[in-house]
Amino acid sequence: MQENKITLLSTRPVDAGWVALAAEKGIFLEAVSFIETEPIPGDEAADLRLADLSRMPATIVFTSMNAVDAVANRISGLPDGSRSGAGWRIFCIGQATRQRVIRYFGEPAIAGTADSALSLAETILTHFREDSRGRGDSEGFPEVIFFCGDQRRDELPDRLRENSVPVTEIVVYKTIRMARTLERRYDGILFFSPSAVDSFFPANQLPEGTVLFAIGATTAAAVRKHSSNRVIIGESPAKEILIGQAIEFFTKI
Repeated sequence: MQENKITLLSTRPVDAGWVALAAEKGIFLEAVSFIETEPIPGDEAADLRLADLSRMPATIVFTSMNAVDAVANRISGLPDGSRSGAGWRIFCIGQATRQRVIRYFGEPAIAGTADSALSLAETILTHFREDSRGRGDSEGFPEVIFFCGDQRRDELPDRLRENSVPVTEIVVYKTIRMARTLERRYDGILFFSPSAVDSFFPANQLPEGTVLFAIGATTAAAVRKHSSNRVIIGESPAKEILIGQAIEFFTKI
């Protein structure tokens, strides 16, 4: 095993296997969370609405695995929860979110995926237009139910509404920022959401040489609002891919 000379910080927890792999390549990989998420418990009216939704065909959108977890846990406690979501047509982004959907609702429920919220909106619009042409009617687009967090971004719902798609947003979890000051210098820092970026920078100043890695274009844009350091965008919206990309980057130096 090489002596650790390069330091990497992940702003999201990582599996021990990645830490060990990095160490084999002379890289110290540490994880420190800068946000936490907390499900929002539903009141009686919200639970009745969710119970109704769970028993009917619906177009559902998830852009976060936290939203999938929150919804699945809530409907599992409803009467006949085992049948919940059986008629849902689900659109989602990111590999982690997709795997959560498969776990709770089954792979056949997935109608479409994309690498970003805006791309997912275009995927949904394409499906709706094809469905409309197939029916040979112009009844308008169906309602989209967007399960999201309290800090969700505007790109997806705005794009859908611009194209006359009715969107109902249901907030099922909240994001809590955790301001922490770094105690060491890192050669590279990995960011997985704009919320983590906004939590990280007010308490931390970075040397010019620190390379910043972002899970996607939206997170990269948030990073650039705070820093002029080099930003490398992940090759796919998967946490593991970004970690591997960062390790490879410093291995080649």
